[in-house]
Amino acid sequence: MKTLVIAEKPSVAQDIVRALTPTAGKFERYDEYFESEHYVVTSAVGHLVEIQAPEEFDVKRGKWSFANLPVIPPHFDLKPVDKTKTRLNAVVKQAKRKDVTQLINACDAGREGELIFRLIEQYAGGKTPLNKPVRRLWLQSMTPQAIRDGFASLRTEQQMQGLADAARSRSEADWLVGINGTRAMTAFNSRDGGFFLTTVGRVQTPTLSVVVEREEKIRKFVSRDYWEIHGAFQAEAGQYPGKWFDANFKKPPPGPDGVADPEMRADRVWNEREAREIADAARGKPATVTEESKPTTQASPALFDLTSLQREANGRFGYSAKTTLALAQSLYERHKALTYPRTDSRALPEDYLPVVKDTMKMLADSGMKHLAPFAKQAVDGSYVKPNKRIFDNAKVSDHFAIIPTLQAPSGLSEAEQKLYDFVVRRFLSVFFPSAEFQVTTRISTVETNGKKYPFRSDGKVLVKPGWLAIWGKEAVNDDDEKDGKNLVLVKPGEVVKTASADPKALKTRPPARYSEATLLGAMEGAGKTIDDDELREAMQEKGLGTPATRAATIEGLIAEKYMLREGRELIPTAKAFQLMTLLRGLGVEELSKAELTGEWEYKLAQMEKGALSRTDFMREIAEMTQHIVKKAKEYDRDTVPGDYATLATPCPNCGGVVKENYRRYSCTGKAGAEPCGFSFGKSPAGRTFEVVEAEALVRDKHIGPLEGFRSKAGWPFTAEIILKYDEEETKNWKLEFDFGDDKDGESGEIVDFSQQDTVGPCPICGAPVFEHGSNYVCEKSVPTEGQPTPSCTFKTGKVILTQPVERAQMEKLLATGKTDLLDKFVSMRTRRAFKAFLVWNKDEGKVTFEFAPREGGSKFPARKTFSKAAPAKKVAAKKTAAAAKKTPAAKKVAAPKAPRKPGAGLKPSDALAAVIGAEPVARTEVIKKLWDYIKANNLQDAANKRAINADAKLKPVFGKDQVTMFELAGIVGKHLTSGS
Repeated sequence: MKTLVIAEKPSVAQDIVRALTPTAGKFERYDEYFESEHYVVTSAVGHLVEIQAPEEFDVKRGKWSFANLPVIPPHFDLKPVDKTKTRLNAVVKQAKRKDVTQLINACDAGREGELIFRLIEQYAGGKTPLNKPVRRLWLQSMTPQAIRDGFASLRTEQQMQGLADAARSRSEADWLVGINGTRAMTAFNSRDGGFFLTTVGRVQTPTLSVVVEREEKIRKFVSRDYWEIHGAFQAEAGQYPGKWFDANFKKPPPGPDGVADPEMRADRVWNEREAREIADAARGKPATVTEESKPTTQASPALFDLTSLQREANGRFGYSAKTTLALAQSLYERHKALTYPRTDSRALPEDYLPVVKDTMKMLADSGMKHLAPFAKQAVDGSYVKPNKRIFDNAKVSDHFAIIPTLQAPSGLSEAEQKLYDFVVRRFLSVFFPSAEFQVTTRISTVETNGKKYPFRSDGKVLVKPGWLAIWGKEAVNDDDEKDGKNLVLVKPGEVVKTASADPKALKTRPPARYSEATLLGAMEGAGKTIDDDELREAMQEKGLGTPATRAATIEGLIAEKYMLREGRELIPTAKAFQLMTLLRGLGVEELSKAELTGEWEYKLAQMEKGALSRTDFMREIAEMTQHIVKKAKEYDRDTVPGDYATLATPCPNCGGVVKENYRRYSCTGKAGAEPCGFSFGKSPAGRTFEVVEAEALVRDKHIGPLEGFRSKAGWPFTAEIILKYDEEETKNWKLEFDFGDDKDGESGEIVDFSQQDTVGPCPICGAPVFEHGSNYVCEKSVPTEGQPTPSCTFKTGKVILTQPVERAQMEKLLATGKTDLLDKFVSMRTRRAFKAFLVWNKDEGKVTFEFAPREGGSKFPARKTFSKAAPAKKVAAKKTAAAAKKTPAAKKVAAPKAPRKPGAGLKPSDALAAVIGAEPVARTEVIKKLWDYIKANNLQDAANKRAINADAKLKPVFGKDQVTMFELAGIVGKHLTSGS
């Protein structure tokens, strides 16, 4: 009888096997598992199963309407995660083995690890549970001894029930709020027709709220003028700078909003006259000097968890959180160079000291010339020793901090190398001594006319670099004036002269927009902003989302057009402001507050301790879900209250004022006059206008092409938008999509290009190409003054399969025959996005696609299987022997297939045979032989590598002087017939 051990990741399964081998005996390796006399060890790869509504409660048609909301199923079914079905089937197969009589949950020690195992176990049982006893391996360290100790003290299923309940409850609650909230807000926003997808979620919406609130502060910010007085003081040893400050300054009391004015500071003066008076009074006068100098130390920051690594890599290298996670995951999975990256811990287990010493020795012996000497210094100086700041079991959660492994990597990409070095530097830094500084605060006081004017100078000199040496910072010399931190010497009792004193005019600045680094920090520390003590305590270690999901949350908000990434800034869109306005207006602001997560964490923590039942928690979630849907369903006012814009451009119909409301931009009429009826929707086809876009549309009567629209079926598309005057019915302007059909292009009206710059030469006739409506056209393809009758056919859209073709790209295509690789095409047939180059196809006389070659067929090299080829199992051998006894005659073994005879294949024509030979051959072999011939005779066109020039032998095959590589397969087919 055997015990099945299910780990969360293949690497953990291997660690468990290594740790158990001395006590459990040798393990054989198979494709998806390891097996010994008593154990079978396998693993998931994260979540293999996810929850879904049962078939009878799963709304297919009309799911975006209020009629089918709320969706609160009495229970949840399970479905495999598409990408990992093969792994799931392999794990389930082991769980169902008759010789496996019990299971050990060896998934990560936390809520998610518990959920991963429980869902696999439930799925494996199907309608009839497995009914095999389960025990829990709880590991916070992956050393062999820690694993063996864990197996010696396995926890019972009953001990883990509270954690399992909390894990399931969190998952189901997220589903209920996310599905119902998204469908309710979408139904509300789509009431006027069209499809306006409005996603909400427990983590993404409060995250978005943080960004929107910051942007609201920036928009409302009114800059104020202030002055600083900067002086320069002449001592015997030289000059040093100083800044005036008010020695009697006290922090102002809190304002009406309970917050003190952060702009009030001791070194600021709020009117120019007073600033000039101070400068004039001090200039040229003697000053007495007092100073205080003291040593200070600065320890290295703690080891990286995922969020701190993402934040600092964003600040240092500009990497997005998603990119950093992908690089760290690659260094962990492919190169085995870093420990597991999806962690929220910045400490190591206390028994990890020997592993760290071995890692330091590995780094000391590595070929990294810029870091190996520091590792050697740490080894020689015995820097690695017990330290609660680094080794602390209480600070280790499901996983420990990210550090280098014992394996020195090779073949890293430039980005992987940067991140690996970054982690190694931090790892080395925590064991090095603190940096030592000498900090000097000098006060130079000018006394004149009975008044004192103090100026402050700060100096900070690096005395011993300590860990900073690893980052390239060395101790400075006494005469080093770098950054003005090293102040010149002033003798005791020396009186210095105020060489200059000048007021400097400045302005207060709005708070900075969030970058990914600062937003990740805000998500991590979201609990600190909560007023309720219990909720704040519950979120103290959690924040919004988990380290593993925060990057995906940010990317999801960008993908749903709630935020834009401009450089390193994250900017909320009009759609984001509209969502926040809606949640406030409907009275369901809890969806946008971190308090919701805090409340859940508090209750889930109670559930883990057995102080709250799963039934009670899920009933509260169901009531909250019903409340959200009810508020949206029953809202009956015309608009939602909010802070709306007034356009500067007057109404094109009557000259009145155009104002924004929740759904539309509408004319409110001239002063004292009635509105004229002009209006247009704020969110045509689910894409919300920015105020500047609405302004441009009213002013110019057209805008675009714009991305992000969705059809009624939910498919994305790109289009221009125009305001068109309706002569017949409304006698007013109305909004229309312009897809570049150019219905008026055939009207024969003369087109004037005299005010335009050409995009480039026409590839057909060489005449200038210009922008015209929704297309790029040859000057000779439309009627002009110089040529009323068109003679050319060149025309191509500014939008092709939802991909906007920017002017710069069209200029490149006309100049070189090819654009850059564009990534927003959407297939009309499959509705899938794809990447391609746009190229001028001379043979077809039009712009066509060229697809980028795939590198090895996938993003990464083929993954090694869990094991090498499996050796024959003892069990299998026994079964074979038993079968031989039962069966008098062994079954016939199928004979191997005979190799294809040389004559089997396709017969080439005489023309083709002159190039590749007359032997029958497979079609794929023909192409290969042709290419060998083409390369051997250097027949690829020098100017266009995609073209092949025909020589005397190939011309009878091609039928012309030149073909493209894409034509080869079709041409070859005409020269092959079935062989006899």
